[in-house]
Amino acid sequence: MSTNHSTSSIDWNQIDTVLLDMDGTLLDLHFDNHFWLEYVPLKYAELNKISLEESNKELVQTFEAYRGRLEWYCLDFWTDQLKLDIAGLKKDIEHLIAIRPGVEHFLQQLSDSHKRAILVTNAHQGSLSLKLANTNIDRYLDMVICSHDFGKPKEDRSFWQSLQTVESFDPERTLFVDDSESVLDSAADYGIKHLRAIVKPDSKQPENFDRRYPAILEFSDLLPIY
Repeated sequence: MSTNHSTSSIDWNQIDTVLLDMDGTLLDLHFDNHFWLEYVPLKYAELNKISLEESNKELVQTFEAYRGRLEWYCLDFWTDQLKLDIAGLKKDIEHLIAIRPGVEHFLQQLSDSHKRAILVTNAHQGSLSLKLANTNIDRYLDMVICSHDFGKPKEDRSFWQSLQTVESFDPERTLFVDDSESVLDSAADYGIKHLRAIVKPDSKQPENFDRRYPAILEFSDLLPIY
């Protein structure tokens, strides 16, 4: 099914809580894609004295074994697996961390409208801290939730159950925005009614129109908030 690039169905009178992903949603996914697809393979090749082609081949197989699991997002896990200082390598290219267009204005509008704005991310605490330090987006947020604190990624239904224990929200009156279809599937299964995908999570990659959820190109698509 092609993307429904329309947000006309958002009735802000029906929304109390807004749950927001970080990487690829509030922040440009280019940083993460460059890090994992280019920088890590380069450093892994240097460490193991193999070609970049061999490095990429090994890493693709290793990464795929953990996709969608909490380990996939864990810096400590990959530091141990790859024998690389993953947190340190992220610091090397932190200048690439960037807020997506329109995000800060949207978050300010949320704050002004007194909607609950909550960051819900699979990012490991080390990555989360680095990105918040570089962007300060948490100044607009009522709460920051890291799935590692629950021991389950957002792809797991139990994540949403755990979220309810620290932030009571009505799924029928909640908007959730994420760039991952599998995460949106999990949220939908839990009963979150208002879901939006991201058309272009990585500013350096083509737009993605092959989604099953209504999608936005920029957060200005969701304005005005009332």
